Formats: sequence, C-alpha cells, structure tokens
Amino acid sequence: MAATRPPTEYRLLAELEAAFDQLIERVEALCQVYRESPGAAWALHTPTPDADWLRQVLLDFWYQDGQDGRATRSHVGLVAADEALLAEVARVNAAKAAFAALLAEIRAKAASLIPELKAVLPFRHPTLHTHLRGQGLARLQLKQCWRAIPLADAPLARVRLAWYSSGRSIKKLSVGEAEQKLLALDSEAPHVRIQLRRLAGIPSAEPLAQVQKQAPLMRANLFFAEPLADGRSRRAMNVALPLFIPSRDGRLPDYNLPPPAPSEKRTRAKRSDEKLEDEVFLPSLRVYRYRG
Repeated sequence: MAATRPPTEYRLLAELEAAFDQLIERVEALCQVYRESPGAAWALHTPTPDADWLRQVLLDFWYQDGQDGRATRSHVGLVAADEALLAEVARVNAAKAAFAALLAEIRAKAASLIPELKAVLPFRHPTLHTHLRGQGLARLQLKQCWRAIPLADAPLARVRLAWYSSGRSIKKLSVGEAEQKLLALDSEAPHVRIQLRRLAGIPSAEPLAQVQKQAPLMRANLFFAEPLADGRSRRAMNVALPLFIPSRDGRLPDYNLPPPAPSEKRTRAKRSDEKLEDEVFLPSLRVYRYRG
C-alpha cells in the first residue's frame, strides 16, 4: 500500500499550485496590457522587442538541457511603462513574493516535495512549455519563477548599463568540513580517495578555502529625473529581467548600448584570492590551501 502523504504536504502543494497559477495569470495580464498600449522598449539580444518578446522572457521559468542547476538565464532590457503597466508589474512582483514565501515554507517543512513540484507544476500550463517538447522533461527553475521584475523608483533622466564581473566568492572551510563534503560525494571513487588521502596529510587545524566562480551580472546605474523624497539622485541595481521605467510619454530615457557579452578579461583586482595557492588542492570541491 502506498504511503499516505502528510496533511501538511497536501496543503503546501495545493497552496503552491494556486500561487503558481496566480503568477502565470498576472504575467499574462501584464503582457496583455503592454500589447494594448506598448511603450518604447530595448533589449540586449532582440532587435525589435514587443509584447511577444516580453511574454517569452517573463515566462521563462524552465531549465534548458544541460543547464547548471544553480544557474539562471538573464534577459536584459528596458521598457517604458505608464501607470497601468506599472500597476501590473507590482501585481506580478506581489505574486512572485507570495510564491517565494510558500517555497521557503516548503523547504523548511517538506523539502522532499521540491523535486516533485519542479516536474508537476509545468503540466498545469502545458501551453507554456510546448517549445520544450523533444528536449526532455520540462522542469521548473524555481529562482526564475520568483525573482522580481526590476522597477525604477521614479522617471529617469538616463540609465547606464555595464557588465559586472564579481570574480570569485571564497568560503572558508575546516579540514573536517572538507572531509565531510568529500565523503558525501562517493568515498569509494578513486579520485575521491586520492583527495581524502591528500586531506589527511595536512594539519587538522589548517584553514582551507572553497572557491566559487560567480557569473557576470548586468548592472544598471539609474539617474533620476528629479531627486527622490529621501534626496537620492541615483541608484544601482542588478537587472536579470527587463527594467520597467516610469514614463509619462511612452519614451525611454537616454541609455547606452552595453556589449552583448562581458569581457573575458578580469576587470577587478585580486583581493583575498591572492592569498590562495595557484594549484587547486581538492578539485572535486574547488578547495584551495592558503599560501604559507
């Protein structure tokens, strides 16, 4: 006999399904408002951004074949928004916040549901993922569901876009923590056993560093047409989705054209990673020793 699902899991799954439905409905409503009264728009990789483009990028909730589970796709653009469209953006972001809050509750109370809902939720809206037929099972990329649509606080005089390569994040690990992470991989695998022996050969109190390469981000520097109530005249924000800009005349403010991809060259000076050895110590974990 199949195990009965606890009532809490039924409730959470039902609530998340309802939150997902509402998110889809609000994105569709936003796109319809834009279709009926489009303001000017610019997109990094689309020559003629229109309502169909907007719908495609705002409903891009899926993993693509081969996509890193930690990675998200970005859709950089600018959209001139009147009051009606701004209201729809606020409604979408509220739905995203509600979805994120429920997801956090599920992670805390019933984390085993996560793989199931990634596979099940898309089938509530089959038209949204017909383009994935023949490319394997469509699964939700949850962060792409709940990440908020960027919104300027007020009309802008200009916006400047630039790639921001933050380089590497460095997290300190103890020898014991590194050992546990290796053992969690596969302690019988030859390459893991080699690394376990290597780890056993250093002092147990030696600090180690786990290095994670961070994906480049597009940063938008916003220059307000008039200072805000708190006196600020500018703001910087990451823009992984189109930035909606309040506009009374349907036009975009002055903006630059960033390169289509970030520079391959390192643009920031090395900081704490200068202290690390050049050779990776535990390749499976991207763990380095500090220089002596």
